[in-house]
Amino acid sequence: MTDEGPGPERDETRMERADRNFVELLQELRVVQTGVQFLFAFLLTLAFTTRFPELDSFERGTYVTTLLLTVVAAGLFTAPAALHRALFGQGAKERIVTVSSRLAGTGMAVLALALAGAVLLVVDVVHGMPEGIAAGAGTLLVCGGLWALLPWLVGRGLSETRNRPPG
Repeated sequence: MTDEGPGPERDETRMERADRNFVELLQELRVVQTGVQFLFAFLLTLAFTTRFPELDSFERGTYVTTLLLTVVAAGLFTAPAALHRALFGQGAKERIVTVSSRLAGTGMAVLALALAGAVLLVVDVVHGMPEGIAAGAGTLLVCGGLWALLPWLVGRGLSETRNRPPG
């Protein structure tokens, strides 16, 4: 999430770069945070539905685990704003960007687990445990593929392009 790698340099100071990177990171987090809020709201309402008492112990465990993972993801995604607020004006912007980027990356991993748990729970209730486990695992694979493998492949392709001799 930070723009520190090789490539065309921008005409900006280190602090301007840190400011830009932080603004870009916050924009990314705004998009993700909305999804986390919807997931959290969905999970909170489930406990008050008429079918909730019918859940077995596996489904209740999946529900609680998923709810807690969603809370952790929300915390990780909002931590950069709190970090910035606590260190505002102390000349720590570059460090804030580095730490915030790590928090966001960890938040994405936790969110992938929460989404997989939510899908596992819903599909388990609708179709049964084997289908729920398969759907949850599939969700985790899709998130991992799109959020980790794809960026790694694209980055690998960029470095190969940069290292290729001209002509």
